[in-house]
Amino acid sequence: MSETAESKKKIMKKIIAQLHSGTPVSEVKETFKRVLGGIGPLEIAKIEQELIKEGMPRKEIQRLCDVHLAVFREQLEKQKLEVPLGHPISILAEEHKILLQLSEKLNTIVNRIQEASNVGDVADEAKQLKHIAEELLDAEKHYLREENVLFPFLEKHGITEPPAVMWIEHNQIRDTKKQLYSIVKNYSAINFQDFRKQLGETAKSLGNILSSHFFKENNILFPTALRVITDEEWKDIRKEFDEIGYCCFTPQHLTKMPPTEEIEKRKTETIIAPKGMLQFETGVLSKEEVEAILDSLPVDISFVDREDRVKYFNKAEERIFVRTKAVLGRKVQLCHPQKSVHIVDKILESFKTGKKDVAGFWIQKDKSLIHIRYFAVRDRNGKYLGTMEVTQDITDIKKIKGQKRLLDWKG
Repeated sequence: MSETAESKKKIMKKIIAQLHSGTPVSEVKETFKRVLGGIGPLEIAKIEQELIKEGMPRKEIQRLCDVHLAVFREQLEKQKLEVPLGHPISILAEEHKILLQLSEKLNTIVNRIQEASNVGDVADEAKQLKHIAEELLDAEKHYLREENVLFPFLEKHGITEPPAVMWIEHNQIRDTKKQLYSIVKNYSAINFQDFRKQLGETAKSLGNILSSHFFKENNILFPTALRVITDEEWKDIRKEFDEIGYCCFTPQHLTKMPPTEEIEKRKTETIIAPKGMLQFETGVLSKEEVEAILDSLPVDISFVDREDRVKYFNKAEERIFVRTKAVLGRKVQLCHPQKSVHIVDKILESFKTGKKDVAGFWIQKDKSLIHIRYFAVRDRNGKYLGTMEVTQDITDIKKIKGQKRLLDWKG
């Protein structure tokens, strides 16, 4: 980092410390504007990343982001995202507009409810609230596309902290939306005064965070992405967006598939894997990694090819049913008791003709409950390749209640 950047970083640290100690944003705006007025979002993002590396908590960087917006809001609002229809950024920005419109509708209805004196006066408003709350929940794919596609591409270009901060805010939005839905869903069971209070506070909180968050993305994150991500990468991003899917309110004219010839061209594009590696559509692995992954799964897997011959089985640490290499190449019918062979044949025939894709059974083995499933394995065109058997001990799984989140893990 250059000497100039280093000095700017020290000043940013000082500003964050002031904010942390309770200094109002208005009092640090001038310092921020004087020192950082000449550099753009990309440069600020890089300095922020240096601060994170030095141990600065991301929540403190969020404070700085708020100052950035307060100082440059007017200047940033003059920026326009120059992207064609159907570009990933165009889709995300349009969804932002629609979500803000939903937030405005929400506040309008909430204001009407605040004026009502009893629950019987707000039946129509409650229906509208439920519809809006459901549409806000349906926006999940918007955030998933950012977190699982846009953010990784930014990270490949060294932009790691802005996506991380945005992800924190995504989770805040998720929590607030769920809270809103819960209030709306149970409105008739809540004391009306409490309902109005909870609804008003939650709607206001959601409106504030959506407005602030979308402004940051539209004016800082998206312009940064357009600067560093290449045209070819944007094509890949759009393809990944299509795979995740869109929200119920996403404009269809933005999500039309590219021309047929372009799709066919993408299908024929091949990536040559390094020597000794296996190229998959979703990654590259060595034979050793593939084998280790399959053997690490907590299930028994066997694969029977289109000619009904056993072609593969994994070596799970604790197999439920014995498998030996002697069965490789053996007809699967010979691996079952004679009394059940006719059922095996019926399952395979239903898979081959396309009538069925899955068959499931469960049995008691000693003190364990064993779940056995058969899956038809097909290529992209639907051609039958064989059948996979997956066997799992679900005894402990059936005992699970409530939830245990990732953050609950103690090691």
